[in-house]
Amino acid sequence: MIDFEKFVKYSKPGPRYTSYPTAIEFGEDFTYDRYIQKLKSQKDSSPLSLYFHLPFCRSACYFCGCNVVFTSKDDKKVRYIDYLKRELDILKEVLNTKREVIQLHFGGGTPTFFSASQLEEIIEAIKEVFPNFTADAEVSCEIDPRFLTKEQMEVLAKGGFNRVSFGVQDFEPKVQQAVHRIQSFEETKKAVDLAREFGMKSVNIDLIYGLPYQSFESFEKTLDMTLRLDPDRLAVFNYAHVPWLKKTMRKIDETTLPTPDVKLQILKHTIDFFTANGYKMIGMDHFAKPEDELFGAIEKGELHRNFQGYTTKGGADLIGIGLTSIGEGEDYYAQNFKEMSEYEEAIDNGKLPFWRGVELSRDDKIRKAVIMELMANFGLDIKRIESEFGIDFKEYFKDALKELEEFEKEGLVTIDGDKITVSETGTLLIRNIAMPFDAYMKKHKESKKVFSKTV
Repeated sequence: MIDFEKFVKYSKPGPRYTSYPTAIEFGEDFTYDRYIQKLKSQKDSSPLSLYFHLPFCRSACYFCGCNVVFTSKDDKKVRYIDYLKRELDILKEVLNTKREVIQLHFGGGTPTFFSASQLEEIIEAIKEVFPNFTADAEVSCEIDPRFLTKEQMEVLAKGGFNRVSFGVQDFEPKVQQAVHRIQSFEETKKAVDLAREFGMKSVNIDLIYGLPYQSFESFEKTLDMTLRLDPDRLAVFNYAHVPWLKKTMRKIDETTLPTPDVKLQILKHTIDFFTANGYKMIGMDHFAKPEDELFGAIEKGELHRNFQGYTTKGGADLIGIGLTSIGEGEDYYAQNFKEMSEYEEAIDNGKLPFWRGVELSRDDKIRKAVIMELMANFGLDIKRIESEFGIDFKEYFKDALKELEEFEKEGLVTIDGDKITVSETGTLLIRNIAMPFDAYMKKHKESKKVFSKTV
């Protein structure tokens, strides 16, 4: 039995580690010219991963932390497609776009808020600039089941998309009302069936725990209904309540949010529920069927974590295209402008819409390797890190190992010889366990308005 009340003490602000350093460290010291230099110097042998941000939504979902533009006007989408094409034209001048593409992802916003013909136009523009997709490329799209037609799914399938991710969050009507997203089970099932009909290789469902009015019992029902959809993968996210960053979150009554101990109970039950029903846990918040390729990657130590979640497609240079998109190279992160006016102005001036980024130091690279390994595989091969970076791990990380002693006493972590292993209970607190290795946490320690709570 887990004493959930006891673990409430670990509920503190902390990063989700989709990157290290995290986006809060991005700045303008990493200049436009330096970014262009990085793009031009990428190896021709290195494959590409492409992320396209399609930012429009018709209305706000109050829980959403994404960068979104609310509109009901079609001309805004038409204009955005034009700027995407122009961004691609500029990109091909500084990047070898004939390299192999092993991953493409459409994120949002609501990508399927674009019509079938608009999606087709975007896909054709991408394929013209990036013609060399590998046969096994992972091509995925986030979908709001409320905005999906047969024509759109047909366009995605024809365009080589083989994975879709459906946002569900919760099926409880009271919760849906509180977060301003009414979406029936029937509507969702229809969308999932459509994806199957068009041969999508993998169907993912997104759920969120920690939303207003959620209880252990209500989320149990959501899990049962989700299982009936038979997804290949699931992502079950901890709701990040950051109203100082996202104005729409201020519409949520904080007194209706579940307490940290209830959230931990929900998470523990979610893990037990999906494990009992044939899924396996991957990293911090994902589940998949055992035949999924993610498991082969775990066994080979090749599971990776990036802005698109957990993936088998490591070693690629990630290029972010569109408003606010983030790219990642071997030793840098780069982010596009968040404001549409600045995004358009840069492209009008014949420049990529680069806003800010960070160049990784040697220390950043070492810590990134450690944190991402813990987040992906709930463990760490100390010898491998020592060999890769030529360090004495226990000396280099003596402060971090000191901080981990508390977790060790609680049975959440074992440090045995050349291995760090996170226990089953420890996985519930993996963000906390990774944080001692984060060199930037000290400067953010006193600030409560930087990161969401870990629990």
